[in-house]
Amino acid sequence: MTPAPQRGLPGTLQGLLRKAVPATPQELAAALWSFGYFFALLAGYYVLRPLRDQMGIAGGTRALPWLFTATFLTLLAAQPVYGALVARLPRARFIPIVYHFFVLNLALFWLLLALDVAPLIVARVFFVWVSVFNLFAVAVFWSFMADLFTSEQGKRLFGFIGAGGTAGALLGPVITIALAVPLGPHNLLIAAIVFLEIAVFCAARLERSAGVSQGAGQRRDDGATQRVGGSAFAALTGLVRSPYLLGVAAWVSLLSFGATILYLVQANMVAEHVQGAGAQTRIFASIDLIVGLLTLATQVFATGHFLKRFGTGIAAAALPAVYVVGFVLLWWSPGLMVVLVFQVVQRWMNFAIANPARQVFFTVVGREEKYKAKNMIDVVVYRGTDALYGWVFSSLQAMGLKIGAIALCALPVALLWTVLSTALGRHQERRAALHDSGDAQGDPAR
Repeated sequence: MTPAPQRGLPGTLQGLLRKAVPATPQELAAALWSFGYFFALLAGYYVLRPLRDQMGIAGGTRALPWLFTATFLTLLAAQPVYGALVARLPRARFIPIVYHFFVLNLALFWLLLALDVAPLIVARVFFVWVSVFNLFAVAVFWSFMADLFTSEQGKRLFGFIGAGGTAGALLGPVITIALAVPLGPHNLLIAAIVFLEIAVFCAARLERSAGVSQGAGQRRDDGATQRVGGSAFAALTGLVRSPYLLGVAAWVSLLSFGATILYLVQANMVAEHVQGAGAQTRIFASIDLIVGLLTLATQVFATGHFLKRFGTGIAAAALPAVYVVGFVLLWWSPGLMVVLVFQVVQRWMNFAIANPARQVFFTVVGREEKYKAKNMIDVVVYRGTDALYGWVFSSLQAMGLKIGAIALCALPVALLWTVLSTALGRHQERRAALHDSGDAQGDPAR
């Protein structure tokens, strides 16, 4: 895919954009609309995230493994519905349908919360819904990006595009911190609805700006109008037949392991040491804000250069390396401040370095795999293992293990994850080289 050139901007502004954005003139419009799309999407989510975390505590921390399980079952039921939608509708139609469905859900939650209907049940359902929304909405976005951009373009542009999401992730907590108390948390859902509608608008503009090839053989990218096709259940067959995709699925499962263990440690620590829903919500929003500032600076100034110089393997391995160090420190000194700093650093490294590398992994697979198998990995595999690891954590607590001992048990898993990251990076680089040289044979997902 070679996006269309940006027209209608003054020369000075174009010059500044070219310095700030690692894109060619033909890619600039698509890069900017992608930035805006991700900005609006994550701004909406990060308005909701602190509210979700507070509701998770309000429902009882011991109920969290059950909520993770409910999230997985919901995703498992939704996956074939999404697969059927992708198979039957072109990209330009099914992407708005997905986001408008979430908008309708938010409107219903706002009504229930405003009327104070069954608050405990609504809180638990909302926790599950936000977890489902986050994975589906972001997975659809990155499937779109992997469909539009090549591996080489992804290394240059995914850091900048990810910075759009980070900027949105900065705005979301600011809105929550400022308005959660004076307006009431439930009214924040209106802001999330507005941001989702802005994301849909940006996605539509991205479709219009993308797809014009250079040279005499200019043609419109047909990804927007052609159906992906295949079966509603093709995600599973595509996954099990591809050792490469199975490796990526294992990477995502290990990501879920680290994030789940740390999240549950954080939830228990905050519930024990911080009293009051407002104070807890502000702590979570403050973590989001700090992570966003660090991530944005890294994505703007370092991510693209890091990926180009060190490759996807080292970039993907940076995150498990943080977990190795973090679990050692948590074993050595299991306190609230250690947990919060660990959470900030791992999320920073994930969003700034590891996640762009993971998205580049999918640029070298077939189109059906980009939407179906990728969605299954990012959504069902992630939340399925999330639920599993939630019960693992609960079982370790039931056995009498304290936080330090649980961190020590998690350490070998993080070391294994580091090794897998480098192996996947080597495989991705080989496949990208074959694609670039035109020597790839057969199904690229194999």
